[in-house]
Amino acid sequence: MRLNAYIASCGVSSRRKAEIIILEGRVQVNGKIVLAPFFQVDVEKDIVTLDRKKLNLSEHVYYVINKPKGYVSASSDKYDPVIVDLIPNHEKRLYPVGRLDRDSEGLLILTNDGDFTQSILHPSKEIRKEYEALLNIPINIKQLERWRKGFELSEGRNVRPLSIKVIERDPINQWVSIVIIEGLKREIRLMAKEAGFKVERLIRRKIGMMRLENLNAGEFVSLSFSDLYTKIFNGGIV
Repeated sequence: MRLNAYIASCGVSSRRKAEIIILEGRVQVNGKIVLAPFFQVDVEKDIVTLDRKKLNLSEHVYYVINKPKGYVSASSDKYDPVIVDLIPNHEKRLYPVGRLDRDSEGLLILTNDGDFTQSILHPSKEIRKEYEALLNIPINIKQLERWRKGFELSEGRNVRPLSIKVIERDPINQWVSIVIIEGLKREIRLMAKEAGFKVERLIRRKIGMMRLENLNAGEFVSLSFSDLYTKIFNGGIV
C-alpha cells in the first residue's frame, strides 16, 4: 500500500494531508524517515510511525449525514461548530468526503477511509452531485439558458452546470435543481452571482445515485462500505 494511503487508512488524515505530513519528515518506516508519499508499505511487516508513534490500520466506518446550516465541513475549527461533532461518541478520526460550506445543507459522507475518499473525489470518477438552490428572485427561461452556457470567473476558470432546471415549489420560479461534477469551491454560489442572483438556501440532494429523503437536519445513518457503495453507484435513499 502507498504510504500516503496507509496513513489515511490509519485514520490520521485524508490522503492529501498525509502527503504534507510525509513531506514534513514526520513519518518513519522501520525507523527511517521517508519523504516519498508513494513509497510502498508492506502492511504485514513494516512498522510506520508518525512523530515516533506507531500507526495501526483503523477499522473503517462510514456515516451519511444531513448537514445542517451553520456547521463547518471539517474535523476541527477555531470558530464554528464542526460536522463531526454531530456523530456522538465516535472513537475514529472522521473527516468529510468533499465539502459543503458553512451556510449549505444536505447530503454529506463522513469516514476514516482515505482510499474511499479519494475514489469518490477523483474527477475521473465523474460522480455527479445534485443541489437544490433557492434564489433571491424568480428566474426566467432566458436566464436559465444563459446559465446553462456557463460563465468565466475572474480568475479565468470556466464553470458550467451539467444541468439546471426549475423545481415546482414555492416561491414559484425561485427554486432550481443544479447538477455538477467538478465541485469547485462555492461553485453554485459563484455561478448564481454571475447570473445575477443570490443563493438564499443551498441543499445537496444527491451524491451519485444516492438521494437524501428521510434524514432530518443533523440526523445521520451508519452504513457498511458495500451499502454505501451500492447507494452511490446503483441508487438508494437515506
